[in-house]
Amino acid sequence: MTDYDPRTATGIPTEPVGSLPRPSWLQQAYARYDAGEITRDQLETEQDKAVKDSIEHQEATGEPIISDGEQRWSSFATYPIADTLAGTGLADHLAGTGGQYFAIFADGHNRQLPRLTGGPFRYKTYAADTLKKSITMAHRPMKQAVIAPSMLALLYPLDEELPGYSREAFEEDLVAECEKDIRQAFAAGAARVSIDFTEGRLATRNDPRNPWTGRHLLPHFIELNNRVLDRFSAQERTKIGVHTCPGGDRDSVHSADVPYSDLLPSLFGINAGYFLIQLASERDKDRVYRLIGENLRADANGVTQMAYIGVINPLNPRVESPEEVRDALVHAANFIPKEQLGATDDCGFSPFSIDEKPSHGSPEFARETAWQKIANRVAGTRLAAEKLGFS
Repeated sequence: MTDYDPRTATGIPTEPVGSLPRPSWLQQAYARYDAGEITRDQLETEQDKAVKDSIEHQEATGEPIISDGEQRWSSFATYPIADTLAGTGLADHLAGTGGQYFAIFADGHNRQLPRLTGGPFRYKTYAADTLKKSITMAHRPMKQAVIAPSMLALLYPLDEELPGYSREAFEEDLVAECEKDIRQAFAAGAARVSIDFTEGRLATRNDPRNPWTGRHLLPHFIELNNRVLDRFSAQERTKIGVHTCPGGDRDSVHSADVPYSDLLPSLFGINAGYFLIQLASERDKDRVYRLIGENLRADANGVTQMAYIGVINPLNPRVESPEEVRDALVHAANFIPKEQLGATDDCGFSPFSIDEKPSHGSPEFARETAWQKIANRVAGTRLAAEKLGFS
């Protein structure tokens, strides 16, 4: 693991979630690759350009730890199993049709997962495979987001048993693959790894259009994530986080109407070292701050948990000022112990590779806005650290 102290640069720790909007020309390259008009090598050339630009702009914001913006991925959820959102390059034992919806968003669009057809389940691509390419371009520590086992558990048919491959056998394979994904990311040079768990809040929504959301799966999701984390030492888990949000695709959400009280007490039962928690776009912030303060654990199997609260809303083109960020963190410290407080963005800026960013007008404008928002998060976090006596 890379040695990285998240307090050094900003006093209060701060880090991004992971994704950034893909430029229009990269989205067009994905479409051309799906259509067979360009080769995989040509697609990777465009991905390299987008990663280089993303890293250079993040470093210019002063962000102490950066990502590659997930520019090489189909999405935050499907990078291990498909080259593109259209399903090009699907992994073995998966079908592109008949899978469950991951989510149905407030604007009516949906994202659908492939369907598992048999075993064994294996990743086609690990996060480290793309991190190794990106880290050579960076001059700052890099973090890596990975997908939670609970998301990929939805690949298995909801109401049927696959012949010769039980759900239990699948989940054993899944947990092993998730552990491998995290370990390889650290071996490739990641200073921190965060697990994307956006399905957590959605699991309590009970949407009749999306049957899995009414099956009371949250306890099982927590258990699956802990089965992965239990394979890591307490020291390793200080560098492993969990991200939760109500979704963020095409500037729309999937579960913002679900009360955080349905999720947060259970969320902190995950034995991770830190949590990246959507909050900037939350209406009743004090209620959520209080829930965090009441449930955040000082000892999660040997780890003191940290709560990185969202102070930036990636779905809204309005740029938050450093003073707004400062004030949000200082106020949150009335409910959350300041030693366990950090700052983040509500969500990745664009978790799916094809995203027109309709509220922003274009992916290009969304990228330019992202740089301003990140810079102000970093500056505001420093201001809050001074106010709270960390520097």
